[in-house]
Amino acid sequence: MADADDIDLNAEEAEGAEEGAKKKSNKLALLLPNLLKFVAIGLAAVLFIVTIVIITFNILNKNSRSQTVLPEESVYNTTHQQYQWSTIVGTVRATTRDPVPWAVTVDVVLGYQQNNAAAQAEIVNRQYELRDFIRNYFSSKRAEELTPENEITLKQEIIERLNTRILTNAKILVVTFNQLSVSEM
Repeated sequence: MADADDIDLNAEEAEGAEEGAKKKSNKLALLLPNLLKFVAIGLAAVLFIVTIVIITFNILNKNSRSQTVLPEESVYNTTHQQYQWSTIVGTVRATTRDPVPWAVTVDVVLGYQQNNAAAQAEIVNRQYELRDFIRNYFSSKRAEELTPENEITLKQEIIERLNTRILTNAKILVVTFNQLSVSEM
């Protein structure tokens, strides 16, 4: 009889194990549709948002030009004129005409037509006049006029005055500053 009881116990344990497996499979069976439902809702929401964005973008850009249009003509010149450079003026120190003067230090380089021996000779012969002109020019300015924003104007004025007042044969085409510093004294 004891053996019969053992068999019955094993049968009950087997039935309990089957019920546990059924409960686990029932939980998975109930969880899977809910999980798939949320995944489908998420995908539908993403598709809806993407569709709205595309439609809105197309409506806004219906008859407008592209924002990435490149200019037909290049702003940059690919070929640059070659110049002969003279550093004969060198570094010049001056003071501004402000009530409280500021110290100005400028290193000027002059550019003129390449292979022009007459211009080169004139620049060398007038080097002291050129240095004096640069010193007087910067001494006639206020510190507020010697800002980087005004550098192009300063260079143009120097070119114009050098070509009309000092030089006769040579024509300065470009003026560059290796250094332009304005500091309070």
